[in-house]
Amino acid sequence: MKGLRLWLSRNSGAIFAFVLFVAMFVIYIVKNGVGLRVGLVTAVANKGVLLALVAIAQTLPILTGGLDLSVGMTFVLTNCIASTLLNGPPWMIALGVIAVMLTGVICGAINGALIVYGRLQPIIATLATSAIYYGLALTIRPIPGGTIDPVVSVLTTQLFGIIPTSLVVLLAVVLIVWVPFQLSMTGRGCYAVGSSESAARMTGINIERSLLSAYILCGLLASLAGLLLAAMTLSGDASASSGGTYTLSSIAAVVIGGTSLMGGTGGAIGSIFGAFVLRNVSDLLFVFDIDPLVQPFIQGLILLAALSLGAVRVLRAPNRLQFLGVGR
Repeated sequence: MKGLRLWLSRNSGAIFAFVLFVAMFVIYIVKNGVGLRVGLVTAVANKGVLLALVAIAQTLPILTGGLDLSVGMTFVLTNCIASTLLNGPPWMIALGVIAVMLTGVICGAINGALIVYGRLQPIIATLATSAIYYGLALTIRPIPGGTIDPVVSVLTTQLFGIIPTSLVVLLAVVLIVWVPFQLSMTGRGCYAVGSSESAARMTGINIERSLLSAYILCGLLASLAGLLLAAMTLSGDASASSGGTYTLSSIAAVVIGGTSLMGGTGGAIGSIFGAFVLRNVSDLLFVFDIDPLVQPFIQGLILLAALSLGAVRVLRAPNRLQFLGVGR
């Protein structure tokens, strides 16, 4: 029983996000007037998975006690590169996918190197690289457009005519990327660094490797989101507003999912449901016929409330150990 209480305590954020999403989705299905249809579920899944990938990416640096303000611009940059390379015969498309993912890895490695070896604060380093990545995106795609082979859009359809392909991609990311990383020494090192960097160093954890891995993997996941956006729109767009929105929304999704902004506790599963909660907000505003001019205001309030939630969780804890669930 004590073990169950501890598990519930540690995963309360993810459970809350899951229950909230289910409730919101049920309300949306009841109110939309068309019911539960495959096309509708696929559309919801595509939008949710797009933000979920960016949120998982953001989860990694936050677990170490950092923050990646460039994740949205990495997402935008890789989308623009995808709009240029994903065309031609299958082998060229495959090389284009590799190039896009490699770009994400490089962006993450630059962030990690500035933080680990340059001794810069994560928020400062990634704010600077965010501007650089946006400038590169504008250079590649000064105006929206591109030529992407329609075959790439298979990522936004259904498997067997019923299962959204994007959900399969998300499941693959969790099983192939997140779970092995969380169970690895490097992944545990990220949690340890976020809990207490000095204690992690004294126990012999390779802090530099953990931090670098977190930011590199963050860039890789952001590039996967850029690929998915290219598959959805069959184009690229160096949009500053899109990059900023996804950065802020990814942080909010991470907080809603129960990951501490102080680092050391949380995980990708909660961030996924947090992302779906945020995406469902716009759908609910639509079905309840809220004035479109008012919707951005309401969404902004929700984002502010979500970010404030993370601060409240920290301030209510008398000490850091209690916040992390130790000594209860």
